[in-house]
Amino acid sequence: MEKLPANSFCLLACVLVLFLSSVLAVTDDPQDKQVYIVYMGSLPSGLEYSPMSHHVSILQEITGESSIDGRLLRSYKRSFNGFAARLSEPEREKIAGVVSVFRSKKLQIQTTASWDFMGLKEGKNTKRNLAVESDTIIGLIDTGIWPESESFSDKGFGPPPKKWKGVCSGGKNFTCNNKLIGARDYTREGTRDLDGHGSHTSSIAAGNAVSGASFFGIGNGTARGGVPAARIAAYKVCTSTECGSEAVLSAFDDAIADGVDFISISIGGGGAARRYEEDTTAIGAFHAMAKGILTVNSAGNSGPKPTSVGSVAPWILTVGASTTNREFLTKVVIQNGKTLSGRSVNAFDLQGKNYPLVFQGSEAMGKILVSVYSFSSDVAVATITKDYKNYATISSRPLSALSPDDFDFLVSYVNSTKSTQGTVLKTEADFNQKAPKVASFSSRGPNTIAVDLLKPDITAPGVEILAAYSPLGSPTEDIDQRHVKYSVLSGTSMSCPHVTGVAAYIKTFHPDWSPAVIQSAIMTTAWSMNASDTGVASTEFAYGAGHVDPIAALNPGLVYELDKADHITFLCGLNYTSKTLKLITGEAVTCTGNTLPRNLNYPSMSAKLSKTNSSFTISFNRTVTNVGTPTSTYKSQIVLNQGTKLSVKVSPDVLFMKSVNEKQSFTVTVSGDNIDPNLPSSASLIWSDGTHNVRSPIVVYTDVPNDSI
Repeated sequence: MEKLPANSFCLLACVLVLFLSSVLAVTDDPQDKQVYIVYMGSLPSGLEYSPMSHHVSILQEITGESSIDGRLLRSYKRSFNGFAARLSEPEREKIAGVVSVFRSKKLQIQTTASWDFMGLKEGKNTKRNLAVESDTIIGLIDTGIWPESESFSDKGFGPPPKKWKGVCSGGKNFTCNNKLIGARDYTREGTRDLDGHGSHTSSIAAGNAVSGASFFGIGNGTARGGVPAARIAAYKVCTSTECGSEAVLSAFDDAIADGVDFISISIGGGGAARRYEEDTTAIGAFHAMAKGILTVNSAGNSGPKPTSVGSVAPWILTVGASTTNREFLTKVVIQNGKTLSGRSVNAFDLQGKNYPLVFQGSEAMGKILVSVYSFSSDVAVATITKDYKNYATISSRPLSALSPDDFDFLVSYVNSTKSTQGTVLKTEADFNQKAPKVASFSSRGPNTIAVDLLKPDITAPGVEILAAYSPLGSPTEDIDQRHVKYSVLSGTSMSCPHVTGVAAYIKTFHPDWSPAVIQSAIMTTAWSMNASDTGVASTEFAYGAGHVDPIAALNPGLVYELDKADHITFLCGLNYTSKTLKLITGEAVTCTGNTLPRNLNYPSMSAKLSKTNSSFTISFNRTVTNVGTPTSTYKSQIVLNQGTKLSVKVSPDVLFMKSVNEKQSFTVTVSGDNIDPNLPSSASLIWSDGTHNVRSPIVVYTDVPNDSI
């Protein structure tokens, strides 16, 4: 064999190479092909040099193969020179004598990338009050928990907090520990998680830091919750098929008495909101609020349809779901060399081998099926579908869901050629530049029960989240024989425990803060969100106050306080009778006066107008409490959102604070005319003292048609 032209290579030190998820398991077989990076240094200066052609010729000479299908994985050809390829050990040794060759490694991308994305870094990179965090108890109302998971190990934990009054009634072969301190079952199945959902949500909120967690190598890194030192109590109210509302209320009842500090419930009605007196979550959460316990609840997965948000009580922190800066992509490489990026969590490796592409209705055995249907074929080698979700889900067989444009291109290309082949690669993690963006499935407002209360309140990571799972649960909705300890899920069920973790993190530094103060801190310090699409689905009805910011929420400056009496006044403003009020509050209540619901001292401001084509003037009365600098001056600023033609005035427009816990009131007056009947008109009120920016959304709307998406 002719010697490789050494003068074509620049033998410099190796550089950092990003994770390639298609690495195979190490074996002792010298012919077994592993992924190696062939680093060739700087690019030659000659204009006639073609890196790709050179890489192909090197591989052809080394392997003795004219076709390098499945061999060449990547070419580095813009900033430096090199490539990644599948090589046997003898092939690696041949090429290593001339260039720098090193094994591709799975570099540690944070499994819970969501916490890093929000600024809550791992270990000593984030300020923590571990003594108080260890005394914090989070109650999870869900499908139970897998007690043997490393995420719930009690290594390094002391005994449960003295305030804990709960029990471990998990059923047969179920053992609690000093991390998982309590378990109750309301399903007759035992508290063991047979589904995976409850383990997932529990570990997002308060799971231990577990290194090496992944889904078959995808997302490999350290899994952790928002408050890893906190304790967990599991309340199982759901089987794999249903969640009983009566069980939910029982779980609230027990959790409050057991002494939990927070309740996280990633359960909803699956559609329209129910009146408060018919909503067991709202009823249970009211009693929790009265005892100083904040309830965090998922908004629902019925979006992007307007009025689909299911959790609408002001004493509940309602969470929508949004993306992070990491996404899982599964690439399709077709015969002409073009690469299409699809979505799925595909743990299967076709090793770069090409297969014929065929359409639905053709014989798919031993081929790759191209289908508009969103499920994988049982007989095809792999399936390429059209993406209707815009987020990745786990597939039980090799699958990639292409964007509509890429799918149409592929269909056109296959139709234009007599014989087309391609392959589906294993999923890789990639950087998502458009984050955060509210997920399409996340339920939207407006609130149909209290029309002058903006819901959801906040959004948080809920797309493609990797966390603990039950080995007994299927990782897909299909028949799937795989059993995993960590899995990838999407939903407001995942965003909810993120905010629970943030709320618990805040309380470790402010143990005396009430549920309403913690909720206010989270909402008024949130990242502002910009409309990513047109229509009502991309407004405050999707994300409320914005995206949660854990670090900023520790120091909000001003907060909007609420207590039980304020919420009762709110319900009276909704014209609830004494009989109905008792169903919610559990006590006899007599309404006095007539306070408008929109004057509830809530961190957001919203009003529904009765007419669209006339002028209007409405007002919001609010009171803020100083929890920042004792002596401070806050000036108001109004920021109108794009297209909004509102006039907004604040009186007084400057607040002079002289001490901590001082309260001052103000009125926001909004006027306008002929507002868009299909979209809310919105603005933001920002109180700023130069250090703190206390932001509240202001939303004015009329009836929002269900088709105005």
